[in-house]
Amino acid sequence: MAGKRPFGNPVPVSDLATQILDPVLRKRAGMSIGLVQSWEEIAGPRLASRSRPEKIQWPRRMHEDDPFEPAVLVIACEGMAALHLQHETGEIINRVNSFLGFNAIGRIRIVQKPVTVDKGRLKPSIRPLTAAEKVKLSGTVGMIEDDGLRASLERLGATILGQKKI
Repeated sequence: MAGKRPFGNPVPVSDLATQILDPVLRKRAGMSIGLVQSWEEIAGPRLASRSRPEKIQWPRRMHEDDPFEPAVLVIACEGMAALHLQHETGEIINRVNSFLGFNAIGRIRIVQKPVTVDKGRLKPSIRPLTAAEKVKLSGTVGMIEDDGLRASLERLGATILGQKKI
């Protein structure tokens, strides 16, 4: 019974999509969907927002006895991100290799092209707090001794109160 899903139980769509996309991505681009999903942790948030891994180009082996040669990771990025990426190629190669579990990548090839990134939800507009709300908020968090925590809670409270309509 291990590995089988009981009949009638819901299955997350992400699991189904991964099962469908992973073999296609392996065949077309030579990499797994896990690398694409973990790109932000590998490249860092600054580079991940303006770059993405395109494919892994594995060298052709003429015979079974040929020694293993590392592959080339092709990364698409925008404008100035290419310069930042070029300066951090050694670090990114090390991170990708540690993610994959062996020395799979030997070089990085940078391709400059637009990278579409989901912009996410727009931030809601926050109205300024009234004097009474500010007094109530400062009275609520005033007993907290840690200055950093108190300031963070004041910002959180101001955001929550600012989103509510008067």
